[in-house]
Order: sequence, then C-alpha cells, then structure tokens
Amino acid sequence: MIKGLHHNAYRCRDSEETRAFYEDFLGLTLESTLEIGESKTGRETNALHTFYRLGDGSYLAFFEVPDQSFEFKDQHDYDLHIALEVDTDVLHAMFDKGKAAGIETRGIADHRFIDSIYFRDPNGYVIELTAKRPNHDESMNPATNGARAKLDAWQAEKGKAAA
Repeated sequence: MIKGLHHNAYRCRDSEETRAFYEDFLGLTLESTLEIGESKTGRETNALHTFYRLGDGSYLAFFEVPDQSFEFKDQHDYDLHIALEVDTDVLHAMFDKGKAAGIETRGIADHRFIDSIYFRDPNGYVIELTAKRPNHDESMNPATNGARAKLDAWQAEKGKAAA
C-alpha cells in the first residue's frame, strides 16, 4: 500500500540558485544534501541531490549534475508544474512578494475549487501555490463529481475525432 509521497525530484542548473528560490523565497527548509560520486551501475559521476521539506513531511528534491546534459527550458503549465498548497492569506502575501522580488508572477486564477498563483523557478519550472476553497473536498469527491464519466466521455469524443 502506498502511504504517501516522499519526494518528487527534478534537475536543476545550479544548487545554490535553486536553494535561494525554494528556501529564501518560498520558505522551504533545505533538509538534506546527498553527494553522489558513483552511479548504481558503477559509473563515476558528480551529482548533488538536495531535499526541501514541505509542511506535510514530504520533499521537493533536485539533482545538479554538471557532467550530464539536460535541456532546461521554460515549461508550459500543461507540460509540467509543481502545485503546493497554502492558506489564502499566504497566497495573497506570496503574490505580492513575487511581484516585489521581480519574479515572474501570474494569478490569482479562479479554478472554482481552488485559487492559484504561479511563479517560474530558476530552472524554468512553473510553481503553483494554491489555496483551497470551502467547496474543495466536495469538488474532489469522485462519488459525486462524475470524474470517471467525464473521462469516459472525453475518451469517446477523442476516438470519434480520430476516426
């Protein structure tokens, strides 16, 4: 049985600039670093793995691997984004903080069951801060929200378009 998320890991260009964004700006604590000099297959490498703790005990983690190529690009929201939950007052404060810091800041987006703001981190990843609305749990309840029926209808319509 899966108990929960331990960490999600992403590549980073520079561990210190990544730390500055996640720790100094977002307020996540750098909890651990792991220096990796050899891969599990015995290949020599040079990597630093960093872990930033979230309030629920899970982590966002990053790998800086200077000797291994990686295409860093500004990600589109639909392709990759990391959504982190905050309280409504924090959402508004972080929106102002992002604008004041000159960080790309978008929002506040009304998603009907959550409100969200968006930043871009130094690696090109979109970071979403989201605050639940009072109807959040009802909106996310598959017993009443029709999630499976909507997915099935989407698949059927997609099949018609492909035919």
